[in-house]
Amino acid sequence: MMIAIPDLLSADDLVRLRGIIDGAEWVDGNVTSGQQSALAKQNEQLPESSPAAREAGAIVLEALGRSPLFFAAALPLKVFPPLFNRYGVGHTFGTHVDNAIRIQRGTEFRIRSDLSITIFLEDPAAYDGGELVVEDHFGVQRVKLPAGDAVLYPSSSLHHVTPVSRGVRIASFFWLQSMIRDDGNRRILFDLDQAVQRLTGQLGGADRSVIELTGVYHNLLRTWADA
Repeated sequence: MMIAIPDLLSADDLVRLRGIIDGAEWVDGNVTSGQQSALAKQNEQLPESSPAAREAGAIVLEALGRSPLFFAAALPLKVFPPLFNRYGVGHTFGTHVDNAIRIQRGTEFRIRSDLSITIFLEDPAAYDGGELVVEDHFGVQRVKLPAGDAVLYPSSSLHHVTPVSRGVRIASFFWLQSMIRDDGNRRILFDLDQAVQRLTGQLGGADRSVIELTGVYHNLLRTWADA
C-alpha cells in the first residue's frame, strides 16, 4: 500500500525545520547504508546523533502525532528516529530494498521495517530530477511532492531516487514497525477506517450501522495486531 499524506508538515514546521538543518554539517549518506545500498547511494545526510537531526526529528514526530491519516495508514507500533538527506546535482540512489531490521546506532532500539516514509522538504520547482520511484505489483509509481507532503510505502518494495540535474532535493526519511505486519491486512483496515469516517460524517457517530462497522474494525485490529 502506498499512501500520500498531504501537508504533514505545516508552513511553520517547514520554516523551523529548514532553519535547523540548512546550516548543519552534512556527511556522506552511506553512514546508514547496508551493503547493497552502499553500492547505489550518492547523497549527503545529517549524522543520526547530531543535535540538528534530533531537533528537526522532534518536529517531524510531533507532526506525525497530529496526523489522523498517518495513523490510519501506518498503525505504527515503533518509529525510527527521522533522518535527513540532501541530493545535489549528480546525486542519485539506485534501485534497492530497505533493510528488514533497522538498529539505532549506539542504542538497544531496533525495529522491523514494515513501512518507509519520505517527507519532501523542498519546493519541487526548485530542483529537477530527484523523483522517488517505487516498484509495486501495480507497476512503477513516481513521486515528487510539494514541500511538507509525505509518502508512505512498503519497505519491502524496490525503489530508487532519480538523479538530480538542477538544484537540491532535501527530504526526511525513516522507517516504522506497524502493529499490523501484513500489508494486505493493513490495507483492509485502512479502507474500512476511511469508509467508517465517511459514514460517520453522513450519518453521525450514533448511527447503528456506524457503530457496528466500527466494531468490525476494532475486532479485526484485535485479531491482527501485535501491540
